[in-house]
Amino acid sequence: MTNTLVHRLLRPLAAVFVGALTTLSFAPYQIWPLAILSPALLLLLIHNRSPKNALWIGYAWGIGQFASGISWVYVSIDGFGGMPLIANLALMGLLVGYLAIYSGLFAWGLNKFFPSNNLSRFFLAAPALWLICDWLRGWVMTGFPWLWLGYSQIDAPLGSFAPLGGVELVTLLVVASGAAFSYAILHRAWLVALIPAVLITAGFSIKHVDWVSPNPEKTTTVALIQGNIDQAMKWLPSQRWPTIMKYSDASRQNWDADIVIWPEAAVPAFELEIPSYLRNLDSAAKMNDTSIITGILNQSEDGKFYNSILAIGNTPYGDYSYDLEERYHKHHLLPFGEFVPFEDILRPLAPFFNLPMSSFSRGDFIQPNIVANGRHLAPALCYEIIFNEQVRQNVTDDTDFILTLSNDAWFGKSIGPLQHMEIARMRALELGKPLIRSTNNGVTAVTDHKGQIIEQVPQFETAILRAELTSTDGQTPYRIVGSWPLYVWVLVSLIIGWRFRKANA
Repeated sequence: MTNTLVHRLLRPLAAVFVGALTTLSFAPYQIWPLAILSPALLLLLIHNRSPKNALWIGYAWGIGQFASGISWVYVSIDGFGGMPLIANLALMGLLVGYLAIYSGLFAWGLNKFFPSNNLSRFFLAAPALWLICDWLRGWVMTGFPWLWLGYSQIDAPLGSFAPLGGVELVTLLVVASGAAFSYAILHRAWLVALIPAVLITAGFSIKHVDWVSPNPEKTTTVALIQGNIDQAMKWLPSQRWPTIMKYSDASRQNWDADIVIWPEAAVPAFELEIPSYLRNLDSAAKMNDTSIITGILNQSEDGKFYNSILAIGNTPYGDYSYDLEERYHKHHLLPFGEFVPFEDILRPLAPFFNLPMSSFSRGDFIQPNIVANGRHLAPALCYEIIFNEQVRQNVTDDTDFILTLSNDAWFGKSIGPLQHMEIARMRALELGKPLIRSTNNGVTAVTDHKGQIIEQVPQFETAILRAELTSTDGQTPYRIVGSWPLYVWVLVSLIIGWRFRKANA
């Protein structure tokens, strides 16, 4: 009995280890081949298993991936949740357990509907089902598309496919490569293992294709202010003006920049509380022919709260006025951080569900670019940068740069902010636009239109990043068509895979 139980647990336990191994393929480790190896091993682990057994193996794989890969979430829960240790662990366990459902669903669906270990299972059904489960995870309950395997390839050859089909296409190629290895091992068809080599070689070739062209006549000098404000002290009344003046003084030292950029919610006050200060700052920026962009909180007349971005100084909006129509308002809110699902039930249960600023309203999905000193910037506030389709649809023909403001101080010295930067870099590569990322305590950086970091300041320091960026002309294929070709490919793959699901290997 005991031996039987141990035998049944071996594959799920191995799956936990394999899933955890995946984390090493992402920042800061970036051992990108592990992202190919991990799904390959998962496919071997669910080989010839019942759908129910495959479900638990896939679920165990997800437990390993997310327990290690999003461990940074616990830093926020523990530091700001106000709950005892056991409650913190329980909440983290619920989150990891929920996210693992999707890898379990993948393994169950593959073994339930495509049980034969033939080519269609590995090269059609498996990549298609993986993408479907990723899409679901990126959509259900507002979505959490973190740790999609494609992000691990930002500095790898397969990352070169991102301008063609976004991170989803890269993910599909990663899974297909892993499937090739598992098929080759199971059937001793070693020539099939050349498929990843072909894809990687193609990636090296595509890397040198210029989908967009830098425009040397449109260069912009930016100064990013990394305030390094202690999150625990930021909203104390005694710290309001010291914080505001810290950013103001740093800006005055950089009036020669075209655009000065502060982080998300850099101003520890609602905009309506400091109109005189903002009018003076607006006038000073105009006198120096520069613009200031900052994250700021807003409250509408009907009592709704917004996480917003404000541009003042040399802008087309005229002299400063409190006009919420001329602000960017965050659309994709962070669950529990900025809104609480089922809040009538959850808020009374624990202090964690009453974190400061956890009752925001959404802005529109598509909003006008921010215009500062003649440059158009497509904004994404913090968490929004992980939603590639939202960013894509907010990039217009006039867009010069992608702008993302963030405050990852909630997550301390964890791997979370480094993964966040990795994701942001993928947006630049997908869309062919330089990216500006201004944060409170890092990672503050700018990239070129291929997602390569060209300037960065150290984390956890007060610093000013100055850089000169060049706008680009043209559009990547992904910018033009988005993910629709992949949706079609997934549908066709499942139809063909279903047609040949019982064929011999």
